[in-house]
Order: sequence, then structure tokens, then C-alpha cells
Amino acid sequence: MEFVTLGKTNLLVSRTAFGAMSLDCDEIQSSPDPEEMVCALVHQSYTEGINFFDVARSKPLCEQRLARALHGIRGNVFLATKTSSLDADGIQRDIDLSLDALESDRIDLYQIESDSGVPGVDSSDDGYKKLLSLKEQGIVSHIGLATTSHQTALTAVKSGLYETVQFPFNILTEDSVAGIVRECERNDVGCIAMQPLNGGVLSNIPLAFGFLHQYENVVPVWGVHTQNELDQLLYFNAHPPVVDEQFLSEVEKIRNFFN
Repeated sequence: MEFVTLGKTNLLVSRTAFGAMSLDCDEIQSSPDPEEMVCALVHQSYTEGINFFDVARSKPLCEQRLARALHGIRGNVFLATKTSSLDADGIQRDIDLSLDALESDRIDLYQIESDSGVPGVDSSDDGYKKLLSLKEQGIVSHIGLATTSHQTALTAVKSGLYETVQFPFNILTEDSVAGIVRECERNDVGCIAMQPLNGGVLSNIPLAFGFLHQYENVVPVWGVHTQNELDQLLYFNAHPPVVDEQFLSEVEKIRNFFN
């Protein structure tokens, strides 16, 4: 397993992160024993070296299932979750609920979700101050921003207010998005890629993995739906696809197909 320092957090995380927001997906729900399947997926990931797990308050069942699966190994992994609340009261409510669901007394990385602006920069609410307060209290170790807006992501990176920024980055995103990745590196901001398969649109894991693996500071969060998906991710983590002319040609074919 390869590891990377996640920006200013100094957290040494696996370059392959486990996206736990899919732990309530149809594939898992339709299995004979969803709880057992989740535990098996999480335990295999951990055994193979994955130490970074990302979830969100908007997925309470996923938080609960992740907590059960991490029982006994919580102290050996880094746990990230998110709040979509932008005000202090809402953030306090969400962190309390997340701590309870995750059966933990702290969150390693707490991310605020916003697509319409950067709390602390573009808004007058007290949300960002609340995040700082939670960090000062030791309830959260680090704070980040998660967004589907690339402009919001860029603003957050340049603001210096956030230790990590999570945004969509994959084969199908515009070439300009790579500029945000470089900006993260310049500003020592942890770069987390959401939607590495473009929300399920892409099915070619080797191409998707190889594309993102070119960027050494990027930590993709892979939503795991099936055993086969996890097996592929772990295989290509150990044997990264070679990015050569043929690889780039295949990437271009996929881009042309969807565009």
C-alpha cells in the first residue's frame, strides 16, 4: 500500500481511500447479510493497508455500519465524515449525531459540505468559527471542505482556511480541474478526489485508477459496492496500470464517447 501525507494535516493516509457512503447501496442491501458483508469489505480493506475511511452525516446507516465494522481497529485508522449544515447549531447537532453513530469520541477529519460558497470566505454565518471551536476542543482533529463545485474548491484551496478539500476529479472532468490539484500541492492542502468513477458512469476501474494515480498528492475516495470492485481496487493499488500511449489512447476514447 502506498501512503501520502494529507496536506497540512500530516496524516499519513493510504492513497486508496474507502468511500463508506456506499455501504447502503443496492448491492449490499440485497446481500444475504448486509452487516456481515460490510464488515468483510472493511476488514479486507484494512488488512490490505487502507487506513482512510470517508463517510457523511447524510448517510446515517453508513456511519453506523462503518462503526461496527471498525470495532477493535478504530485507533489504527483515520476517520472522516461530513456535515451539510452551515450554521453553528446545525454543525453541533451533526457532530453529536456522527460521534454517536460512529461510536467515537473524535473525528480525524471533519468536512463541511458547500456548493454555493466557502464558509469563512463567502458567507457571514458562524459555521467556520464552529469548526475551529470543535478543533480547539479536540472533538475534530482537522477540518476540510467538500464540494461538487470546482470553483468553490479552488476558492477554498486558496483561502488557507481548510486543511483538505474534496471535489470531483476523474477521467471525465475538464482538463482545467487538474489545475486545482496543482494548487492543492502548492498550498499544502490535502487533495481528496470524490467520484473517481464519475458517480458510477465509468466502469473501467483500471483506467480510472491509472488516471488518478498519476497525481501523487491525490487521494481518491472509492465507493465500494461489491467484493469484485474492492478486489480490483486492491489489485491495481498493488499493480498500478502503466500510463503509456495505449493507456492515454483508451482514456481519450472514453472521453470522446461521453462527450
